[in-house]
Amino acid sequence: MLSDRIQTLSPSLTIAIASLARELKAQGKDILSFSAGEPDFETPQAIKDAAIVAINEGFTRYTAVAGIPELLEAISSKLKRDNNLSYAPSDIIVSNGAKQSLFNLFQAVINEGDEVIIPAPYWVTYPELVKYAGGIPVILYTDEKSGFKITDDELKAAITPKTKMIVLTSPSNPTGSVYSKRELESLAAVLKNTDIIVASDEMYEKLVFDADFVAAASISEDMYQRCVTINGLSKSVAMTGWRFGYLATPNKVLIKAMNSLQSQSTSNINSITQKAALVALEGKVDSEIEQMRRAFETRAVEAVKLFNEIDGLSVLKPQGAFYLFVNTKDISNDSIAFCKELLQATGVAVVPGIGFGAEGYFRFSFATDITTIREGIRRIEKFVKSKQI
Repeated sequence: MLSDRIQTLSPSLTIAIASLARELKAQGKDILSFSAGEPDFETPQAIKDAAIVAINEGFTRYTAVAGIPELLEAISSKLKRDNNLSYAPSDIIVSNGAKQSLFNLFQAVINEGDEVIIPAPYWVTYPELVKYAGGIPVILYTDEKSGFKITDDELKAAITPKTKMIVLTSPSNPTGSVYSKRELESLAAVLKNTDIIVASDEMYEKLVFDADFVAAASISEDMYQRCVTINGLSKSVAMTGWRFGYLATPNKVLIKAMNSLQSQSTSNINSITQKAALVALEGKVDSEIEQMRRAFETRAVEAVKLFNEIDGLSVLKPQGAFYLFVNTKDISNDSIAFCKELLQATGVAVVPGIGFGAEGYFRFSFATDITTIREGIRRIEKFVKSKQI
């Protein structure tokens, strides 16, 4: 009954673990969940107020598929102001989260058998969307030695005549790694004189710690032309449930194709969200964003220290986002078994590393209060010690 295409998809491990944790909590179990990929902060009040105004003024009708004109203009201004990127409003499409932006892109450009290079650890959705579009994910494995980042030599070795695209994520979910300008320049040199598209996922750009964020498309004119910049407001402005993502590319043919696809699938995103997003894009809640960033950095420092004091576990300090990618190889190289047993024994929910393409790790989200983080790590430490007896 089902199509071959739909049967290529696997359910998201991150969503599955978060759902299981909620179910156990509803049953009265003492559960601490570190699986969620969303900030624990409230959406800034100014954004909420803008949404209320939009509702009260009756802004509840269909809009243009790509977004209302003032919203596209605001995104264009944001990209120029923050990233030194010049995109016309017509180069931009607003979608229901960055997931839909990626879906539109992959469906618009990937043909059966096309190869897409994906550095691992990766966000769980990338390879699934590539497979759904008929493409072949080519996974480039990284580890702590490289800071979980690929090198120019590794990229060069992975390119074949079938390579259609590479997915770059900076800051990374799940590792928190950030590509420097020099590293991006090295990758850009490899891509020059090819037709390879760069899907640059920059969702966590505002949440950086010991690094400077650099947009991939800003590296050179060549990178600007081949890059599709993908971003949104879910993480930096705590707007996960509002579903706001966007992409930008100077490729008019590609923009037209993705606009057509969205027009026949979801059409425009929520009209009220569009009005609310203007507040964030125009810089009116930058102080709240900075407060969140500082809080995440403080949590990261303490959580890294506590994890690295546990015999058998280790973790690199993230440069951005709000995750730790904890190495469990000295204890277990079966991340699903480790995480299931941890949840059953201690009530702590983390996400198995295999879901991100890296066995022998788990992802720990520190998007929660510091007291809960300390208690969660204390339980993990007790569990690890029991495995060593």
